[in-house]
Amino acid sequence: MPSPRLLPLLAVLAADLAAQTPPAPPPPSFLGFPLSGSVTLGSQYIWRGLTQTDGNPTVQAELDLAHPSGFYLSTSLSNISWFTDQNAGLASAPVALGSPGAVGAPLYRPGKVNSAGVEVDLFGGYKWGFAKDWVLDVGLYRYLYPGTYDNLGAFRNPDTTEAYLGLGYAWASLKYSRVLSETAMGVFNSKGTNYVDLSLAIPLGESGWTVLLHGGRTTYPAKANPDFFSNGSTLTGDNALFSYSDYKVGLAKELRGYTLALAATDANTRARAADGQVPVYENAMGRNVGKGRLTLTLAKAF
Repeated sequence: MPSPRLLPLLAVLAADLAAQTPPAPPPPSFLGFPLSGSVTLGSQYIWRGLTQTDGNPTVQAELDLAHPSGFYLSTSLSNISWFTDQNAGLASAPVALGSPGAVGAPLYRPGKVNSAGVEVDLFGGYKWGFAKDWVLDVGLYRYLYPGTYDNLGAFRNPDTTEAYLGLGYAWASLKYSRVLSETAMGVFNSKGTNYVDLSLAIPLGESGWTVLLHGGRTTYPAKANPDFFSNGSTLTGDNALFSYSDYKVGLAKELRGYTLALAATDANTRARAADGQVPVYENAMGRNVGKGRLTLTLAKAF
């Protein structure tokens, strides 16, 4: 134990050292908005229960500008393959939409290709903390898929615009999104498609572990899409066949500034239309992009 005579001296030295310690630098900012972001590595990219990379690895990045007033702007980037993986033919004669001259039908242009390997998201809005642990979130989301679209046939450019309204309380959130653009993810005549999302991130005490639970419902309007849902002269359905529910159960753990997460997802997506030939969520490799998946991700925030 220090002698009573040393205590005043130690106090003076401690105060002197504290005065010499440089203050922590302020967080970076842009146009008055504090800047933050994250980088994520994943075994695959899952969006609303659907694999966007056909089970292959993903690298993602996000930048966020959040003003103290509640306004925010964000952008994110990821590799994808789902659009060109789609089957532009029939189940018995699959042809990837990214293949040259996808099919010989008049709707397609032989020798012309499609290429879409990147997703760029732009979104912004306003978050209002109106009571303890309660947050209201409203904004717009724009999905962009830069690429080449020379041979779409029955498909459309996948760029999509959504409006959303969310309500959060502590570790629970409920969100409603509605498509404002004429097409939703390349589906003709699909304006008004909506998504309802309930997500829970339940912390397990002070352990650093978090339980992840999610349920969502995608609803496409029952609108005609004859170029897509046709097998010869026979119509096999409408855009309501694209509607589905998705679920997720997972665990996340904070490890020295990184977040490691393992999640199981599943969606009741229809592989094919009633005729067994026109594909719905079955890609050109014969895989249903929504069925049971296990995904591992490692994320670093900065």
